[in-house]
Amino acid sequence: MDRPTTIPLRIGDWRLDPQLGQLARGTESQRLEARTLRLLVYLANRAGETVSIDELLDNVWSGVVVTQDSVYQAVTALRRMLGDDPKQPTYIVTVPRLGYRLIARVAPWDDLQAASASASVAAPGVDAGPAPAAAPAAPLTAPALAPPREAPRYRALLVLSAFFALGVGGALAWRGFAPGTRSVAVLPFLDLTTQEMKEEYFADGMTEELINRLSKLPGFEVPSATASFYYKDKQRTPAAIADELGVDYLLDGSLRESGDTMRVSARLLRARDGFVVWSESYDRPKTDRLGIQDDIAGEVAKALDAAVR
Repeated sequence: MDRPTTIPLRIGDWRLDPQLGQLARGTESQRLEARTLRLLVYLANRAGETVSIDELLDNVWSGVVVTQDSVYQAVTALRRMLGDDPKQPTYIVTVPRLGYRLIARVAPWDDLQAASASASVAAPGVDAGPAPAAAPAAPLTAPALAPPREAPRYRALLVLSAFFALGVGGALAWRGFAPGTRSVAVLPFLDLTTQEMKEEYFADGMTEELINRLSKLPGFEVPSATASFYYKDKQRTPAAIADELGVDYLLDGSLRESGDTMRVSARLLRARDGFVVWSESYDRPKTDRLGIQDDIAGEVAKALDAAVR
């Protein structure tokens, strides 16, 4: 288990090329985001073993300040790419309170190809016997990731968001999608009121309230507040964020003010092409901040429920 290699690997029905960061099966081919590749490589190296969430955080997210939600989301996205059903898994099994285990057959791709070719040229009428077992996969290594830089003030925000997510219960936990669900990630709203961002706390509260409201809608799956605030002030494309979170839509917005009026703008992006499928602005008096959050979050939730039907 100590000798690293970058050889192609068969994982179940898929061919993984760690150097290209690519999964292929028949005519299907898809690129893996770097973090997802590292996760799959690590699980492949430990195939058949239960890997704890803490171990994944230490090795796949090394040097990054994140919570366990990041692991849940990454495993969910990986399952979707592999076509795995978390209720009847053939690739990744969830071991309650312990972690995850890769149960699909793992072997070097060349070894399996050679075994297949050997069986196909056996003389007619001669029993070639059972095909030789594929050699155990040598450990793989994925391209190294430079740890994202975290602004110190947002480390505290991540911790606070984690407590918020726990406070609203398991409804915000990131799980696999059931048929017919709609997956929406709410990105941190921007405070554009002043250069000093004096209303940043209000924008953050708006984000949390929207996550709370949308997660309660039937058929909606919404990543937790922890996952959303991870992307605050990060330069990522909508497609990259959607891929990392495994969602179909992204909701973002901004906050402005004029005199005694607060304007909250929101828009819904379709992840696969980046098109805006819905947008709206809401003007409210600034007299009742919590009332504004509750009112606008309710209207946005209704609008999105209709927009993504």
